[in-house]
Parts: sequence; structure tokens; C-alpha cells
Amino acid sequence: MEELLEILSDIRPDVDFENETQLIDGKILNSFDIISIVGDVNDEFDVEISAADLVAENFNSAKAIYAMICRLQEE
Repeated sequence: MEELLEILSDIRPDVDFENETQLIDGKILNSFDIISIVGDVNDEFDVEISAADLVAENFNSAKAIYAMICRLQEE
């Protein structure tokens, strides 16, 4: 989780990723942020986030992103 928080903070240092739960629904992250996050997460965690994974519930919080990473690592 620490690695993920570091990635997220590098992309958007102005966001409190540890507590925010409306990253997508609250329009805090834009499409460019998501593209950056997906690229960095794919590289760092050796997973492949597919188009099917690009839904709001997977990106609304750092916890949700981490849960998606764990699920992808198990596949």
C-alpha cells in the first residue's frame, strides 16, 4: 500500500489519498491522472489493468485501487 500511496502522491501531491473516497465521483482525478496511475501501477506491481477494470469503483480511493491490484496479482 505504501508504494501505491507514493505513486499517487507523485501524480497528485495536492490530494489526501489516505482519506479520500470520491476520487472519481468527486471529479478529483481527471483522465490524464488515471492514465498516469494505470501506467505506474502496471509497472510497479507487474499487473495489467485492462479497459474492463477502468470503472469508478476501482479508482474512487487508494484502498479500492489497492484491492484491484491485489485481485489482478492473484489472476
